Amino acid sequence: MAWLNERRPDWSEGELLPVVVTDASRGDLLMLAWANLAAIEATERTGEAHFWSRSRDELWPKGATSGNVMRVVEMAVDCDADAIAYRVEPSGPACHTGSRSCFDGDPPFDLAALARVIGGRRSVGPAASYTAQLLEGGPRRPAEKVTEEAGELSAAALAGTDAEVVEEAADLFYHVLVLLEARGLTLPAVEEELGRRHAARENE
Repeated sequence: MAWLNERRPDWSEGELLPVVVTDASRGDLLMLAWANLAAIEATERTGEAHFWSRSRDELWPKGATSGNVMRVVEMAVDCDADAIAYRVEPSGPACHTGSRSCFDGDPPFDLAALARVIGGRRSVGPAASYTAQLLEGGPRRPAEKVTEEAGELSAAALAGTDAEVVEEAADLFYHVLVLLEARGLTLPAVEEELGRRHAARENE
């Protein structure tokens, strides 16, 4: 992580400055946040994006709860030294809605969104939610369902229609996410493992 220019933030007009965050590889806008000196120093020290949360009035390491950290490739200050730019490599959605960017439209209902819904079912009574029923007894029932759904997907792939394959794949993905939740694991952990394997093969 390096500063793109020689300028540094000017805090003389206030303790908080806006931070524009863009994707380092794609160049598109991901989010707008705020930072104080402590956030900038934490970002420099760790190489990961830190901001200052105005709603919680505290230092905010991006991804501290969601797992969607941002590795900062470059930092820069504008010509007036009153705005900061982070160029980052995001590990997941930038927006709390699950959207890749806070400036996108409605977020897609993807695996990350489904995982959040599943996690929210822990607080719902089993009588009102099939997901809560699966989670109630720990990982055994979700594990059984993963085995069952994997078999049904395999059968559909060999003898079913395209629509049936898609339906069975959706069932399998859902139950895999329930199993992860039952074990206290997260989708970002799986994505990180896939990224590690990809990187290892790229270097072979």
